[in-house]
Amino acid sequence: MDMNDTIKSQLEENSVILYMKGSPQAPQCGFSSKTVQALMACGEKFAFVNILDNPELREALKVHSSWPTYPQLYISGELVGGCDIIMEMSENGELATAVKAACKQTEA
Repeated sequence: MDMNDTIKSQLEENSVILYMKGSPQAPQCGFSSKTVQALMACGEKFAFVNILDNPELREALKVHSSWPTYPQLYISGELVGGCDIIMEMSENGELATAVKAACKQTEA
């Protein structure tokens, strides 16, 4: 399976997935840490991939998303954005709404 197939599979299998540096329990950068905190405040489970564990995936995802930095949040297979966008969405309530809707669809 090539990296594009791996990415597509991860996006299909997880309604909310965060590509980040480190893990939610041990983020490896401040942007990943802030994003995890915003996601956790939504009260729903989310998947994550530590892009530091797989340099090939890290580079392939940049091409796939046309987004050069991490973290990258995907909801329902669509790129939402990075830390700045997530923080803005968190502050105005859009993040919780989107995450809850995606998780509800998965449960149905």
